[in-house]
Amino acid sequence: MSSPSAPGGARPLDDLLLYRLSRLLSVAGGMVTRLCEGRFGITRREWRLIATLASRGELGSSQLAEHAQLDRSRTSKAVSSLVAKRLVSRTQPGGDRRHVALCLTPAGQAVYDALFPLVSQINAQLLAVLGPQREGAFDAMMAELQARAEQMVAQAALPKADRRRGKG
Repeated sequence: MSSPSAPGGARPLDDLLLYRLSRLLSVAGGMVTRLCEGRFGITRREWRLIATLASRGELGSSQLAEHAQLDRSRTSKAVSSLVAKRLVSRTQPGGDRRHVALCLTPAGQAVYDALFPLVSQINAQLLAVLGPQREGAFDAMMAELQARAEQMVAQAALPKADRRRGKG
């Protein structure tokens, strides 16, 4: 990851881990997006929610947002779209309007069953370049990076996100 320094001694953008991961996700994730949108008529965000519900079972909307690592607003919009497409069902157990239970419909499960092997194949082809030994080491490093990121977030005293700031 060491390349010549940018003007002023700063490291070039291409040396930053998060930038490199974003580029990798953009390229490889683009294949998943094309499958989702072109073959299944869903967005990549909707796919994430479908996969989360398939692996975790029935969840409340806040739980789904947390497990999918999406904000509640984006999760709510995607869930509404999935309900409209009849891929997810939304019920109110016990008639309590404050609690919503979300689960895959049979059509949603069918999308998952068809799409998951294709996404798994893309992942396998991408990781194949590492070979089994380096893939295992990479997996361990990814787990360490995830744990460290979660620790940093828990300890960070950052301002709340506000996209409207900075607009004149």
